[in-house]
Amino acid sequence: MNTSLFNSHRRRRLLVPLVLNLVLIYYWLPQICQLGDRVRQTGPWSTQYQLEQTSVPTTDELDCLHGKLPQLDHDEFSPANPIPNRVHFIYGLSNPYNKPGAGRFDFLCYLAVRSAILGLKAEKVYLHYTYIAEPPSPDPNADPRTNPWIRRLQHDIELVHHTPAELTSLKSRPEAVWQAAHISDILRLKLLQSQGGIYLDMDAFGLQPWTETVLKSPRGVVLGHEGGNRQGLCNAVMAGHANGTFLQRWLDAYDGVDLSREWNYHSVLLPKAMQLEHPSEVCALPPGAFFWPTWTWKHIDWMHAALGPEEAQYWTDEVRRNGGGLFADQLAYHAWSQMAWDRYLKHLTPEVVRTKDTRFNIMVRRFIGDDV
Repeated sequence: MNTSLFNSHRRRRLLVPLVLNLVLIYYWLPQICQLGDRVRQTGPWSTQYQLEQTSVPTTDELDCLHGKLPQLDHDEFSPANPIPNRVHFIYGLSNPYNKPGAGRFDFLCYLAVRSAILGLKAEKVYLHYTYIAEPPSPDPNADPRTNPWIRRLQHDIELVHHTPAELTSLKSRPEAVWQAAHISDILRLKLLQSQGGIYLDMDAFGLQPWTETVLKSPRGVVLGHEGGNRQGLCNAVMAGHANGTFLQRWLDAYDGVDLSREWNYHSVLLPKAMQLEHPSEVCALPPGAFFWPTWTWKHIDWMHAALGPEEAQYWTDEVRRNGGGLFADQLAYHAWSQMAWDRYLKHLTPEVVRTKDTRFNIMVRRFIGDDV
């Protein structure tokens, strides 16, 4: 037999299974990666249990939470001059036209804004944006009302456009390559420092009004602990007085920083360190107020697990009894889209939220408009 012909047939026989394996790996890669993440995050070596641990709120946290902090002579603000019940959202700082992973203003965003309108009963809701036209456009001045979700909200919110040049000016080091999330970190602080009010991430939900609780804080800013270990105060949900000392100190900490070298130090770990140094300037809330359940694998699964009829009725009753939250004193819920998007959040539609009973769906379905 011709040796070269034999080798050619042999190579073809080996090539076919190789190509098939590569195709299967490509097709199953998301599931493989997700399985790897699950093992990494839930295995005995994981430290996520530190975030999941339950803890008892301190007296100061409860006084902050219930608007019962005593007025002290050195307090910057007075409960008689509460934090404004105005809500700021930020979205679309990156353009999905040339960066598809930036995301689009979608149903989940719509629900978050509706939660500010119906849950927080905000006096004013601002959506700060650069690119939210639909379909995505290279023009930063494209009409946001081309987005159907914006059209549904347009009479209940105020759209505030921020130009790309304005976003660039927020960088203390213009040459640094920052993610849009880091630019948003600075913009949200500037908004609260200049105007006061509430800030919510686009995957955060206000569950009940804050006017009789944390907005009465005489301290400059209200922040929530991110996990049961209380190692961080997260900037995804905040409230603050305008012209507060703590907010200005926090903003000053960004000067000269290259945020491309970090992820959450300035947004979670630093404010906790600053709060420990200046406790009289920060109303620090227990984890259950804003950020419980946490972003861990088990907690995300728990929020989106399908419920049977009895469980669904139990949590429906709890939400009603707690004024909108799953638990007593839950003022907001952060949906942790970075961790939950691929597994759960991207699959949500109005029909799914209305008809599939999960703890998350039961909590937010009241924010769907009747015309959706």
